[in-house]
Amino acid sequence: MIIFIRHGQTTSNAKRLLIGRSDPDLTPRGESQARSLRRALGGVAQVWTSPLVRARRTAELALPHLVAEVNGAFIEVDYGRWEGRSVEDVGVEEWRAMRRDHDAAFDGGESLATVDRRVHAALDELLADPNSYLHRSSEHLAIVSHVTPIKSATAWALGVAGSVAWRTRLDNGSMTMIAARDATPSLVHFNLVPRWGEDEEGQRSPSAP
Repeated sequence: MIIFIRHGQTTSNAKRLLIGRSDPDLTPRGESQARSLRRALGGVAQVWTSPLVRARRTAELALPHLVAEVNGAFIEVDYGRWEGRSVEDVGVEEWRAMRRDHDAAFDGGESLATVDRRVHAALDELLADPNSYLHRSSEHLAIVSHVTPIKSATAWALGVAGSVAWRTRLDNGSMTMIAARDATPSLVHFNLVPRWGEDEEGQRSPSAP
């Protein structure tokens, strides 16, 4: 199985800013979200992570016993000149234009179709390899990534158009699980968030709303 993990909350997430290739730190809440995943990841034997610090830090906190391997296929979309904009400041027509054309690039950045191509290529390799963790029943691969690549992976698992991403919500510190049977991927869980976790001092603390 592949367990996709969206990184914990960052300072930009807390301000509802679009973040792609910029690299803000996790907030204390984001670190708590990452730690709260530990008990759900007991079967993970290998971890991949986006090159960005927020994903690598989440991997360190969620899977402290494993050394993560950086995989650039799972980096967040490049928002170009949309980077750092408030979600609320993006006009309705701007959002509608992006929804209508999956191949349209964010101003100066990537298109969602480009993200699909790199994510799906990496997943196709895992699916084609009978020895990959995607085909194992008791050992799993964790991939710590971002909202756009994980939504892209979800579309891949379901065999549907990438535009389905606009109809889904993915929270910080969430897990999305994909398995395979008879060489066909399937979505097992989407946006699964532990309600409670333990911080480093053993205090029980909420990890997400």
